[in-house]
Amino acid sequence: MTDERYDMLVIGGGPGGYTAAIRASQLGMKVVLIERDRLGGICLNWGCIPTKALLRNAEILHLLRNAHQWGITAENVRVDFPAVIKRSRSIAERISKGVEYLMRKNSITHIQGTARRVERGRVEFETPEKRKTQIQAAHIILATGARPKTIPGVMIDRKRIITSTEAMNLPTQPGSLVILGAGAIGVEFAYFYNALGTKVTLVEMMPGILPVEDREISGALEASLKKQGISILVQTKVERATVTKTGVTVSVAGPSGTEDLVADLALVAVGVQGNVENLGLEAAGVKVEKQHIVVDGDYRTTAEGIYAIGDVVGPPWLAHVASTEAIHCVESIAGHRLPAVDYSSIPGCTYCQPQLASVGMTEDRALAEGYELRIGRFPFRPLGKAMAIGETEGMVKLIFDRKYGELLGAHILGSEATEMIAELVIAKRLESTGREIFRSVHAHPTLSEAVMEAAAAAYGEAINI
Repeated sequence: MTDERYDMLVIGGGPGGYTAAIRASQLGMKVVLIERDRLGGICLNWGCIPTKALLRNAEILHLLRNAHQWGITAENVRVDFPAVIKRSRSIAERISKGVEYLMRKNSITHIQGTARRVERGRVEFETPEKRKTQIQAAHIILATGARPKTIPGVMIDRKRIITSTEAMNLPTQPGSLVILGAGAIGVEFAYFYNALGTKVTLVEMMPGILPVEDREISGALEASLKKQGISILVQTKVERATVTKTGVTVSVAGPSGTEDLVADLALVAVGVQGNVENLGLEAAGVKVEKQHIVVDGDYRTTAEGIYAIGDVVGPPWLAHVASTEAIHCVESIAGHRLPAVDYSSIPGCTYCQPQLASVGMTEDRALAEGYELRIGRFPFRPLGKAMAIGETEGMVKLIFDRKYGELLGAHILGSEATEMIAELVIAKRLESTGREIFRSVHAHPTLSEAVMEAAAAAYGEAINI
């Protein structure tokens, strides 16, 4: 056991873990962070950031192939797939080094190692050289993240049947790809590989893609992706996946019966489960349910002095949720009295093109909860800015409570949806009404005018439609 004692020990260096460490240091705590791999976690190294780099390649390729619309000739456009992957990896590398810098800047002790046993006041970990050491700390935060789920009949071998990690680091571009699961990860990879020329089939068990999103908006995105050439099978269950000498065969059952989908690779994107194993959590008194750690509103586990944040505590599995929980948890430990994290105001984003972003209730959810609604819709097509930049696909849909005008939900499908949603997150958090939104002057010409017009449309006062 080391002689040095810490105020805070964080296990896991992803967005939740490193944010917790930094905030604790800012509040005057002596902090140590243990990470078994690279700082930044899955998000910065194998998720959020490198995938967005790949998606940008797809967007640029689309622009070049359609450059004639802007009076520009671009001939012999081709894809250098290894260079695409290399750029993505280099960006992940730079960001991980940036987190290393933040550790040094905030005087945080960073140890590379794997936590093996968690107890009240101390953690045993194993170094890369297999040496076991213990560290003492008054408070311990578990930020161990999550990993891809598997499904019965599908054995991931990371060669022919792969996860998102392999999908963003393939040595060669597959000619064909079957993606199991049409959540955000599945949809983003479907868009990326289809744009590069891979034949993509997207399989989803639910009635439509992105099942957590508003049906009208996700349905419009589904139609767009089909128009782009992606084959989409919904209400379709995967029975099994079999590796062959030349690829993989995925057997599925859907409304039209059973069929075999033959492809070079199959990507499993059916969700994640928390990394709760091999930590001695049960012996420490930490309750685990359905592969996730149980916490209260301040992220305390059932064991005194042990806390958990991020993907390991369950949905929504989003980097910005993990960092938000981290700050709340640390400030609570420091004695700050805080309101609970408002999960109804968490934005969700899918970064295909057109992008989809949302916050709050879907129309179905609002109706199920008994609200009488005002709904405003405004398409991008009439906007001068949308026409000028050639991005007229999509719409803004805003859902208000008819009685008080409160914004219940906001849903955007369009080119810059993931940037535009922030305005509506703030509006919802500040309990803005529809009239307050459309009486707030929006600059012209911008895509954000669609937000103002959608709010006005809910009251029958939209000007440009």
